[in-house]
Amino acid sequence: MQTKFEAGTVIKQCLIITLFIVLFSCKKENTPEDQPQIIKPEVSRASRAGESNSNYNLEVVLRGLGNQSGHIHFRQDPDVPKIITLDTKVHHLEPNHEYLLQRAVDKIINGECTGTNWLTLGRQLQPLPIVTDKKGNGQEILSRDLSVVPSGTTFDIHFRLVDKLSLAVVLTSGCYKFTVR
Repeated sequence: MQTKFEAGTVIKQCLIITLFIVLFSCKKENTPEDQPQIIKPEVSRASRAGESNSNYNLEVVLRGLGNQSGHIHFRQDPDVPKIITLDTKVHHLEPNHEYLLQRAVDKIINGECTGTNWLTLGRQLQPLPIVTDKKGNGQEILSRDLSVVPSGTTFDIHFRLVDKLSLAVVLTSGCYKFTVR
């Protein structure tokens, strides 16, 4: 038969061991995925093949309130010069609703997008809304013809998604450096 002292010691040891297991077995490693990430332009296939400029293609992240988000695969096909394709996806927005993707550029290239020259994007010059489904997700492939812009022109660019009816800003991007192919 154990004494009160021995039983108390055993209980304390069990509690300490349990606490130790809980603290260290549940500790989550601080991985790069957990850290806020600065999204950088993707290195295009052409850049990997030896071109010095990797600002032709961008991976643009759009962020909003809560879990509202979006992503733009911004591509310049080298075989179709000066046509930009913007494969745009949005998530967790108002269901069955229309939104417009806009961009603004700065000619002063300093990584600080202050431009307010917002242009609504679509297919070429025709603005086109992104329509969400019943879950609040939407996708649209937009395009823009930059044939009037000289090749090699570089500028800072940022994006926003606005509600088509109210024009309220719903999602915004960071600042990206872009070069016309």
